[in-house]
Amino acid sequence: MKLGPITARRVAAVAAAAVAGLALSTAAYAATSSPGGARTPAAAIPRCTASDLGVWVAVDQGNGAAGTIYYPLEFTNLSQHTCYLYGYPGVSALDSNGNQLGAPAGWGPLAGARIVNLAPGATAHTILGYHDVAVTTEANCAPVKQAVDVRVYPPGQRSATDADFVVPACSRPGPVYMSITEPIIPGVGTIYG
Repeated sequence: MKLGPITARRVAAVAAAAVAGLALSTAAYAATSSPGGARTPAAAIPRCTASDLGVWVAVDQGNGAAGTIYYPLEFTNLSQHTCYLYGYPGVSALDSNGNQLGAPAGWGPLAGARIVNLAPGATAHTILGYHDVAVTTEANCAPVKQAVDVRVYPPGQRSATDADFVVPACSRPGPVYMSITEPIIPGVGTIYG
């Protein structure tokens, strides 16, 4: 069948419009689904740093016996963004001059550790075990001095923040008289854990 000149032009115009429409829809799809397109992946949540956190020992929630007292060690996100904690913090006792007293706190196993996302204002905790050196003084511990703070390094960080914690402490490295008994978990710690 032979088309007339006007009909042939209409068919060509419809075909050109269809091709242009297909090209536009393909470009739009590519812009929204490709890595460099309009859609971007959600930003990763950063680790909490010392400057993001308010840290304190809940001394009024201490519980224990036989020379060991367990205290919640609390971490509150004071920043304006969500950050995460995973694992154990580093903890050392300090004297009034900021000098470390004795060995840093020991850790338990990482089994059960999980990522704890902290929204602004949210709190997480772990448990700080303190073995009373005045009651159970070891030979390598003496002389016993007064700690006034603990220096707390959030997990995976090299910067720290200090929290009030007044207890007798070993002055020499060696005996481990503090321990972190579990990885950080969500929520405010209480006398019951």
